[in-house]
Parts: sequence; C-alpha cells; structure tokens
Amino acid sequence: MKLLKVDSLEQAREKILSHVKSWHLKKEIVMLEMARERILAGDIYAPDDIPSFDRSTVDGYALIALDTAAAGEAIPVYLKQVGTVSMGEPAGLTIRSGECVYVPTGGMLPEGANAVVMIEHCESLGANIAVYEAAAPGAGVALAGEDVKKGQLFLCQGTLIRPQEIGALAASGIMSLPVFVPLKISIISTGDELIPPGQSPRPGEIRDINSYALKAQAEKRAFTVISTQLLPDDESRLETAIKEALDGSDVVIISGGSSQGEKDYTEKIMDNITRPGVFTRGLALKPGKPTILGWDEESQTLLAGLPGHPVAAMMVFELLLGWLCDNLFELTPPFQIPARISCNLPGTPGRAVCQPVKLRMDGEGYSAEPVFGKSGMITTLTQADGYIIIDLNKEGLKKDEPVKVQLFN
Repeated sequence: MKLLKVDSLEQAREKILSHVKSWHLKKEIVMLEMARERILAGDIYAPDDIPSFDRSTVDGYALIALDTAAAGEAIPVYLKQVGTVSMGEPAGLTIRSGECVYVPTGGMLPEGANAVVMIEHCESLGANIAVYEAAAPGAGVALAGEDVKKGQLFLCQGTLIRPQEIGALAASGIMSLPVFVPLKISIISTGDELIPPGQSPRPGEIRDINSYALKAQAEKRAFTVISTQLLPDDESRLETAIKEALDGSDVVIISGGSSQGEKDYTEKIMDNITRPGVFTRGLALKPGKPTILGWDEESQTLLAGLPGHPVAAMMVFELLLGWLCDNLFELTPPFQIPARISCNLPGTPGRAVCQPVKLRMDGEGYSAEPVFGKSGMITTLTQADGYIIIDLNKEGLKKDEPVKVQLFN
C-alpha cells in the first residue's frame, strides 16, 4: 500500500525546496499606501536622520540640566523664562544658565538646552518658572538621529510590512518601495458531499469549508489566489481542472481525494498529467498522513494534495506551504512561546503529532492546554492559540514538560 511509505515532515520540505529552487522570485515597486502585508524585496537605508532635529518628547520647559541639580518638591529651583517655542517652527532661541524656554511636545529644542522638565513639575510665577524636579541631561529630549541615523540600514529584505513599518517608512519620506510579487495559487476542493456554504445541506451533505479556509490562509501568507473551485469526485472533471490550474499557478492545491479510497483520484491524476509527478505519497504526521506532493517541470508548478478534513488540511498547509513562504522570502522565523504542557499527552509511533493548544497564564508562565477534536471538526482550531509538534521519535509528553508553542498567524 503506497501510503505506508511516507516522508517525514523534514524530508517533504527538503523535496519541495529541491524542486522550487528553479523559481525566480519576481519583484515590483509599490506605493507606500499599498505596501501593507507585502514582503520587502530589498534593504532600506534611511535617507535622513529621524528625528531631523533635537526635539522635546514632553510638554514642558527646556533648560540646562545642571541648573536643576538642587530642585526638589519642597525647595524648587527658579529659572527665568526667556521665550516660547511654537510647533512646526525653528526654536530661534539660545538659553544660558539660569534660563528656560517653554517647549510643547515635539517642539524644537532651543540651542544650549539639554533637558526638558514636564510642565506638571513646574509652576509659572510670572517671568520666572519654579522647577520642582531635577533633570538629567537628555531627559525629555529626542536628539537628531536618535531614532534612525542617515544611511542606517533600518529595514531588511524579507521584512513583512506591517503598520509599524509603514510608519517608519513614512517618517523617512519613502513613498515607494520594492516588494516581492506574491506566489500564485489555485485551490480545488473536491467531494461529492460538498455544497457551497450559502446552501442548506440535505442529509449526507456538508458545506465546503476548505475552499474558504485555505483561501484565507493563502492570502495571509505570500500568495495571490487566482482561482478556487468546488468539484464533485469526478476523475475527468478533476483532471481538467488541474490541467487548467497548472497554467499560470506556482502552486495548485487539491483538497480531498488524496487518500486511497475508491474515489480518491488525486495521486493518479497528478502522476498522469505531470512530469516527474508525485514525489511524496504520505506524511509521517498526525493529522495529515494522506498528503500527496508533486511537481510539474514544464509549468514549474508545485502540486499539493491535502487531506479533506479541514483541520488536517489547514495544518499541512501551514507546515508545508506556510513554511515554504517563510523560507523563500527569508522571513524572520515565527516566534515560539515557551510553555509547559498541562497534561500527559501521548505521541503516535512513527508519526510526528501536530497538536493544537490553548495558552493560559499561571504563576509560573504559560501553560499549553491541548485542544482535542477530530480532524473534521473546524472549531478545534478556533479554540486554539497555536500548536506544538511532538517528534515522531518521542513517545509523548509528560505533564509540565516544557514545550514551544507556534502561534497561528
């Protein structure tokens, strides 16, 4: 039986990389407002200092820090106010010992000043200001270039552009940037029992989950979904759909039909219409054993036959295709949360176990609580924060054993 000769997760990943190394990742220039969730395709160097001038980070009085050394709540230091700085204007002032200038948050620091005391710790007494708090040099001040210096590398290739990166780019005046063109993916969901989610199922029918879940998963990664199809278990129609999807797709996913049942046609079709064809016939993974992987040299397309059960399909997508995106685009490896498993958890001999978990905080850190449910029950993943992987050579985990939780994206 073919599925008995399975690949480990690591073996499947190595085989995927050996084929897709022929891909040439494309780049394009996009405007800043269109860059969110895109992956940076080149290093970004700061064209200017940020901030470009010494500025106050608080609303208060700019002064010489040494003048406030003796200040306290009971005995203030008195300084002469010699001016006010307006927002968006040059300071145009110089202060000497014994003097201060009012500066709003973000205002330019007057020449000679090296600290700002918050207005809450000062009292205006006509021409003089009583200062009730001592300030160290640099207190309440952001110096020119303190955030980013001109010429500094501040965003590296492979950075996922989030709102905070958008802000940093805007602060630097960078209004267009190079990003990678997303990979193109086609998704085919198969099953005689499947109907569109908008319909009411009759006995024996279920609403199609995978087309929608996998599409959302792909779009959250570096993919552009060019088509989704819902097909019955019809060999001829499935073969036609896969042939059409090969044209213009980097990846084709077929959800369902990957096992060894009477109407499981995916492996047969992939071997018939692609060359060299199927290279992985099952994974040593739970859930996800009936996973098929193939390659078509002519179209340079990776094919993935995923299990029909939603949890298994989504977990395999994450572990293979999500991982592939991280690898190809050199994204920072996802952060893993250290935790302790909340109960004894058995492994599966010969197979790695991908176990969804919910994180709970206790007095000693995070506890990872397994979320149990069969692979056809989609709510298993809605209740989970992430997952752990029990190695295929490990019998299981004992209560309170340390684990690393990979958060769901």
